[in-house]
Formats: sequence, structure tokens, C-alpha cells
Amino acid sequence: MFHNIPKAIQERMRYLESINKRDRVNGTPDQRRLRQIPPETGKFIALLAGAAPEGTYLEIGTSAGYSTLWLALACKEIGRRIVTFEIDKEKCDLARETFRRTGIKKTVELVIGDAREYLQNYKNISFCFLDAEKDAYYDCYEKLIPRMMRGGLLVADNAISHKEILKPMLARALADKRVDALVVPIGSGELVCRKL
Repeated sequence: MFHNIPKAIQERMRYLESINKRDRVNGTPDQRRLRQIPPETGKFIALLAGAAPEGTYLEIGTSAGYSTLWLALACKEIGRRIVTFEIDKEKCDLARETFRRTGIKKTVELVIGDAREYLQNYKNISFCFLDAEKDAYYDCYEKLIPRMMRGGLLVADNAISHKEILKPMLARALADKRVDALVVPIGSGELVCRKL
């Protein structure tokens, strides 16, 4: 998967990485920044997505589509599609451009809106990457877990970098008898939950 990344995807990843790096130092307001995962986290979630059982694949928090590119690599390899949710219309425009430039439009479905309003429409969720506004994590977790299939994986970003803000959700997940869960110290910290 990582040895044969198409050139268009590599170029778009580098482009988005440069925007993300620039925005972190030039004073771009937090809500306007891409706030995307680092490449090592991208590889990590792609490995997990590639190993998840067959079912529904979701991403909550598309931004400009950087993490979606990593997930799409896994989905293309195993013949699956991913539905990704983004609430910010400007970021949706960037994501559409990302998907068009990289040729992954057939692998990805972009939904504009708050994922919490749509999650009841999905079942047999086998993989979900959660990287949205932190105040939405707890609600997303509670809506996702009952809809996940046995062996399904939920990965939530920022479990270390935003530990205090996410404390209620992290405590719930780590004590939840419906899942096996742990925090992996990669990137900003990833909460990984496997549905029992």
C-alpha cells in the first residue's frame, strides 16, 4: 500500500502538508487551519483500515481530505468505499478538489453536514476515523459503538494532545465493556477501540 502510492496522491499530500505547516506558524485562526494528522498517523490509520472487517467505512472530520487520502489507499486495496463527513463548506471545497486531483472520487463519498445527524443511517460499521471538533467526540462515540459490527475499529485522534478536553469520552471508552480500547502514542495520540 505504501510502496506504490500514486504520484497524484503523493503530490496532493505534500501540498496539504505544506499548507498545514504554514498555517500552524503564520497565525491562521484555529477554525480555518486544516489541522490534519501527521504522515505517521496516516499510515497507522491506513494499516488499521486495511485490516478491518468488511462493512461500512466512515470518517468524521474530512477537512481538506488529507486523512481521507490515507484511508482511500486502504479502501482501494481491499475494494471498499469510505463515507466522510465535513461540516465546514470551505473545507468541503478543498476536499472535493483533493478527491478530483487524486482520482479517488469513486472510492470516497463526501457528506456535508454534522455526522451526528446522519449516523443513525449507518449500520455494520467496520471502521471509523474520528477527527472532528472535540466537543462532538462523546456524542459520536455513543452513536457509533451500537452501530459497529463485531471486530469493527473506531480510531479517535488527539487522545493525548487533547486529553483534558476529551477526558469524559476517553474514560467512557476505556471502561466500556462493549469494546477493547487503548491509547496509542503515535502523532497526537490515537484512541483505538475494537467492538466486542
